[in-house]
Amino acid sequence: MVRAEEPAFRLATFDVDATPPVGAQMAYDPVRRVDELTLRCRGVVLLGADAPIVLCAVDWIGIANGAYDAFREQLAAAAGTTPDRVAVHTLHQHDAPGADFTAERVLAELGVTNYQRFDSRFPREALRRAAAAVRDALPRARPITAYGWGEAAVEQVASNRRILGSDGTVRAVRYTATRSAELRALPEGVIDPDVSLLSFWNGEEPVAVLTYYACHPQSYYRTGVPSPDFPGIARFVRGQAVPAALHVHFNGAGGNVGAGKYNDGDPQNRMTLALRLADGMRRAWEHVEKVPLEAGDVGWRSVPVRLPPAEHLNRDGLAESVRTEPAGGYISKADQLAWLARVQSGHAIDVSCLTVGDVRVLHLPGELFVEYQLAAQALRSDLHVAMAAYGDYGPGYIGTAVAYDEGGYETSARASNVGPESEKILMDAIRDLLETPAAEDAAAREDASAAEE
Repeated sequence: MVRAEEPAFRLATFDVDATPPVGAQMAYDPVRRVDELTLRCRGVVLLGADAPIVLCAVDWIGIANGAYDAFREQLAAAAGTTPDRVAVHTLHQHDAPGADFTAERVLAELGVTNYQRFDSRFPREALRRAAAAVRDALPRARPITAYGWGEAAVEQVASNRRILGSDGTVRAVRYTATRSAELRALPEGVIDPDVSLLSFWNGEEPVAVLTYYACHPQSYYRTGVPSPDFPGIARFVRGQAVPAALHVHFNGAGGNVGAGKYNDGDPQNRMTLALRLADGMRRAWEHVEKVPLEAGDVGWRSVPVRLPPAEHLNRDGLAESVRTEPAGGYISKADQLAWLARVQSGHAIDVSCLTVGDVRVLHLPGELFVEYQLAAQALRSDLHVAMAAYGDYGPGYIGTAVAYDEGGYETSARASNVGPESEKILMDAIRDLLETPAAEDAAAREDASAAEE
């Protein structure tokens, strides 16, 4: 009897509760109550393309510096791979914790004890659970015979946050909850309207659904109750509709994109936004085109980049501020001090790309502006290109070069830890990973410039 050939790839899924307990510190407030909506740390391990590839999404505001290293190292050890083949991203919800082990160490060295946000006990426990879940999932990995790609426009959710005046500088920021009717009435501005969907299949059964959408995830916050906010609810809705597959959602390059045009902060808008995003996910799912997956169809590449610190960051000045000023804010002086220590140690950030057939998924750090995502898609219009941002959160906001001259919150000294030279560094890495033909490269630059105008 002739045996059927074994599938070239297998996929393991993992999912753990990442909700902090009552009393633990979140980004802005301590947890006063845990609700029925939990925060998740979930993802997939793709087996069969050389060493395993791990993709992980966490319902936290950010994982930065030493904590980002620890997540990649421990998930890699659990999966039997190397850290450069692990991508960890947060969704950036604000009623959620963050993690930065470098900041915790730097504060301890300065003898500062009032930054409760950097207490690493809960993040380390959540990481321990995630690594255990990865290890336990491997023996249950499912054969993968096909992948699927779909995309659809999400209606009335995203809008650009930066409102330019007649002089070309930012005159107002349309934050994710915008009370001003005048600002809400303005056009959406530069966004990526589409949610992208990459699915993995075992025969006719979906095993995992990965979605990508560029938008700040806040509807309202500062409640003291951990919440996955509207993207987490949309993910839950789609998980209930397609229960055979684990649904993993990634925030795209949404640093300058939020729901402000469609959200005045009324709590009812959380469900409205969630159902609109879920509807886009549903339509992307209904348009999925399945493609058989064969040996050689899956690949992974990483390019190390060194993003220089912003000129306004000064170690002695930051250390003095941390010692003398009240703890608070996000991004705080302690966050900035940790990033500066990180850069001065010579550390490089990995920018990586997952290849699945004619799909490319880019993995990038920080609160990246949407222009990076649009430029990457324009570079390879012959492929399906998705982007997950909010990887290593150390850099904070990462604007385009021109945005630093335009002003506004996102590129201010209290929000961005890097400067305008970051655009060339990151775009060079993206071009390398996408292996862009020169002619398409030039066209993409023109498209990106037109979008910014």
